[in-house]
This record gives sequence, structure tokens and C-alpha cells, in this order.
Amino acid sequence: MDLNSSPSNSMSTTIPVNGTIPVSSTFATATTPFENFLPSNGSADRKPIALWPGMYHSPVTTALWEARSKIFERLLDPPRDAPPQSELLTKSPSQSRTSILYNFSSDFVLREQYRDPWNDVRIGKLLEDLDALAGTISVKHCSDEDSTTRPLILVTASVDKIVLKKPISVNIDLTIVGSVIWVGRSSIEIQLEVTQSKQEDSDSDTVVLTANFTFVARDSETGKAAPVNRLSPETAREKLLFKQAEARNSLKKRKRGGEKKDLENGEQKRLHDLLAEGRIFCDMPALADRDSILLRDTSLENSLLCQPQQRNIHGRIFGGFLMNRAFELAFSTAYAFAGLVPYFLEVDHVDFLRPVDVGDFLRLKSCVLYTELHDPDQPLINVEVVAHVTRPELRSSEVSNTFHFSFTVRPEAKAMKDGFKLRNVVPATEEEARRILERIDADNLNEFFRT
Repeated sequence: MDLNSSPSNSMSTTIPVNGTIPVSSTFATATTPFENFLPSNGSADRKPIALWPGMYHSPVTTALWEARSKIFERLLDPPRDAPPQSELLTKSPSQSRTSILYNFSSDFVLREQYRDPWNDVRIGKLLEDLDALAGTISVKHCSDEDSTTRPLILVTASVDKIVLKKPISVNIDLTIVGSVIWVGRSSIEIQLEVTQSKQEDSDSDTVVLTANFTFVARDSETGKAAPVNRLSPETAREKLLFKQAEARNSLKKRKRGGEKKDLENGEQKRLHDLLAEGRIFCDMPALADRDSILLRDTSLENSLLCQPQQRNIHGRIFGGFLMNRAFELAFSTAYAFAGLVPYFLEVDHVDFLRPVDVGDFLRLKSCVLYTELHDPDQPLINVEVVAHVTRPELRSSEVSNTFHFSFTVRPEAKAMKDGFKLRNVVPATEEEARRILERIDADNLNEFFRT
């Protein structure tokens, strides 16, 4: 790629709806895909639409905005007093299917933007891209292609699972493809698959990562939940994915419906056993197990003021940016805990409980929630990150997001350290013990659905 050329010049805005969207580096230019594009009313005294999609630009968000410029134009400059969509459409998963291509093998600058210290793809940046692509797919599914109706606002509700199946090389071309696999009344589940060749000169691709995102639709005028277009799966695989997603969402509804029962005798015993070692740490620290550590002693924290440059198409802080920052803190927490370089395995769950706005004071707090030592070749480190929106002037603090990540340690790092052993994490309070048990049970349930 010519370092003096604009990335937008190397991409076409006439890409087919279901075609592959190429991603280019954005290092050498400050231009955006809508640099010369004005709102549909032609008003020159309004700011350029380039500033509206959000200032959080990455190679993927730039490519997606360019390829879907017509849809985003409606989102950013909706017709005044437009009515809501009057009739829901029925769409197939293929109508929302979108893929993006990273030309790592030929684009040196793009490769350097995604390279981590171990010559793999930076997982945090990939999380940003997954969120951006899932958002585009949800917009495509909800679009009625009628310029006279007001568009929906689609926000990330949760990330149900992101699983890394194989290491992702930064030297080999990469593809992400995704589509809607299930819809409810106002919610949409999107599944994404990341594929890559095993070798640089190989034509056969293998799935290296899978991700499931849930979005919810809101009326852009009232802010209330809004119905979304129906989904009609066609192939056997689409029907299976729909059925699996239906089961997961039914389980979520039961949990939200308050089917939490009092702890039975067996659960009370689990809670008691978990707290027993922690009480020794608190009351008789000299006699505590040296192979264990209190949960609170694994904590890290960082803070940031949310800037306009991190906003998304709706003016809120981009969810992918939050996931990236949470991942970096989780990685650091696992690194400081294990004493060896961690290796990412999966995002267990992410909840987007409330939006984060420009100007919010955000505090990210992390800890190692529990470890699993059953497999000495792949010990497990589960890290929890909780994001708090803090308002000092109001003396208030609210949880905006919770993130759960699983790591192990890199095999080559473990091989260099004789006698390596992870410590067991124990709670000091009943609240900590309940968090640990809830996460372990949730992970076991996810494993059941996966098998």
C-alpha cells in the first residue's frame, strides 16, 4: 500500500451488500470515508457527516462506514417527524451476512497496527472490530430501506461468548464473517466467525475464533424497546443456530424472571468451604496456605475520562473501546498474578448495563475471580473486570459493564520456569464467595450449551 495514499481511495463504496469488505490501514492519513459528504439536505452550515459517525476510527470502522454509507446517512440525519416502521419484514440470515478481509500478508502498515509483542493479532483491537461488525450486521437486518421511516437505535446488550480456538497470526490474511442467527421481539443475536489459513500459502481456512453478540433495538424518538424484523433461517445450519440461540435466550429470561432460589444445603456447604480458607487468611495469616491468595490481593485498577474521540455513531462511548480497555486490564491482572505471560482463551460474558457517555469518569477494577488447576498443561485464570461510571460531584458510582475473561499461560513461557504453579484464589467475604460460585456455575452452564 502507498503510504501517501488515502485508505478510502483503496476501497469502493459500491461493494455488494453480501460481499467482502476489505480493510486497509489508517496510519498515514487523517481523512475519513465521508470527507466530502454533506447531509442530504445540502446544508453547508452543518458540520460534515465525517464527524458524525463517531471519532473512534479504526481500519475496520472506516471500512464499514464507507461500505454502508447510505444506511449510516439515514441514521445520522433522519427525516424529521418520520413515523416508525409500520410493517415488519421477514429476512433470512444471508441478507445480513457481512464479511471483512484483513490483507495482513500484503499491507505492512495494517499488519503493524494489529501486531502484539508475540507476533499474534492484538486481541483487544480484534474485540473492537467484532463489536463494530456486529453493529453493522444488526443495522442491516433492521433496515427497511424506506427513507421515510425513522431508523432504530441499536445498542450492544451483551457479549455471550468469544472463544479463541487457535492462535491468530498477524502475518496471514484474516477474514471475519457474521450474520444474524436469532431475533426476539426487540433483541438480535449475531454470530461472528474469524477464519485464517494455517499457512501463508494455504488456500484452506480454519475457524480460529467465534463470537456471539446480542443487540437490542430502541425507538430513536421515544427511547423505548422497538420491534425488529423477523428472521427466517433457511439452511440446516441456520436452523440449528436459531434453535440453540432460542434455548440460550429462554434461559436468560428465566434468570431475569427471578427464579433465584435460596441456597440449598449443598450450596450452603460450597459457600462455607470456600470461605473457610479465607477466614484463616484474615484471622490467622501466619497459618494460611502459602499456595493460596486472597481475592482482594489480586486486584488492579485504572481510571480514565471518556473523550469525544472515543464516541460511536450514537454519540456514546464505543462498546468495542470499552472491551479493549477491559481486556488490557484483565491481561495485566493475569500477568501480575501468574508471573508469566498469559494466553487469552475466551471472553466468558460481558454485560452492558448502562451506556457510557462522553465526559464520564470511568473506573475499571479487576481481580482474579478463581483458578482451575485440574489440567497442569493448561491452568485456567478467570479474571473479572467491573466498569464504574463515577460522578464525584454527585457522590455516586454506578456499574456500567461487567467483563469476564479466561486466560492460561503461554506454553513457551511456562516451559522456561521450572516448578511453575498457580495459586488458588480464596474469598474473604460472603459477597466475594457468591461472586465466585455464580461465575463457576455460569461457566459450567455455558460449557453444557456448547457441548
